[in-house]
Amino acid sequence: MTTIETGTDHLLASVEGGVGTLTLNRPERRNALSQEMLEALGRVIPLLDEDPEVGCLVITGSGGAFCSGGDVLDFHDRGGEGGGADEIDPTAAAEQLEHQKLTAGALYRARTPVVASLPGAAAGAGLGLALAADLRVGSARALMVTAFASVGLSGDFGVAWLLQRLVGPAKARELLFLNPRVDAQAAADLGLLDRLCTEEDLSATTTALARQLADGPRGALAAIKQNLIDAADQTLEDSMAAEIRRHKECGITADHIAAVAAFATKQRAVFNRS
Repeated sequence: MTTIETGTDHLLASVEGGVGTLTLNRPERRNALSQEMLEALGRVIPLLDEDPEVGCLVITGSGGAFCSGGDVLDFHDRGGEGGGADEIDPTAAAEQLEHQKLTAGALYRARTPVVASLPGAAAGAGLGLALAADLRVGSARALMVTAFASVGLSGDFGVAWLLQRLVGPAKARELLFLNPRVDAQAAADLGLLDRLCTEEDLSATTTALARQLADGPRGALAAIKQNLIDAADQTLEDSMAAEIRRHKECGITADHIAAVAAFATKQRAVFNRS
C-alpha cells in the first residue's frame, strides 16, 4: 500500500491494488467537513484520478460514520453559517462554490468510477459527497439524511440535483422538506445504496467492488461514465452522437481486441494496465 500525503490529518489517502482510497478523518465530529479537509480533498481527488495506477476511487469515513456534513458546532461558534453577518459575503460564497466543485463536483465528474463506502451516517453535505459517487456500499448501520431543513438551511453540495436524478423529484422533495432519517434497508430500497452488508463485511464488500472496477477496461468505463454524465443534460440525438464517437474510440483499443479474443476462446479477459 502506498500512502499519499494530504497535508492534514483530517483526510487520509492511499493506493493499493489499483484502488485509491480517501478516508474522511475527524471521528470526534463524525467526520464533519473542515476547511482543511475540503482543501485536501480538492488537491487529492484529481491527484488520484489522474494516476495511471488508479482504476477506482473509494471515499469513506473513519470511526463509524461517513460524514455528518457541515460542522454545525463550528457554525454555532461563528454565529451561524453566514458568520453572524446580515448580508451575503460574495467572496465567501465564491470560495464555497469552488470547494463544492472540487469535491462533490470532482467525484461526480472523475474519470475513474467512484465508490462511496458508508459505515454510518451521511448527512447534509456529507450526503452530497456520497451521492456524487457512482456506486454506494453501506453497512447495516448506514444512515442517510438531508439534514439541511433541521438547521434552517436550504442545502448545498449538489444534494437537490443529485437526489432528483437518483430517486425522482417527488421523493427528493420528501427527503429535503421532511428530513426523514433513511436507514440502510430503506436507502437500498430507494436505490441510494447499491450494496448492503453487515458492519463486519463492509471493508471486504467495498474492496471487492472497487477491485472489480479497477481490474476492468478502464478506458471503456471512463467512456461509459462520461456517456451517463452527458445523458443527464442532452437530447437523445446528442447523446447518441457522443456515444458513438466514444464507442468507436473504444473499438480500436487493445482492451477491446483482447476482450473479443478472450470471448472467442471462452477465456477471462485481462485488461491493459499500462
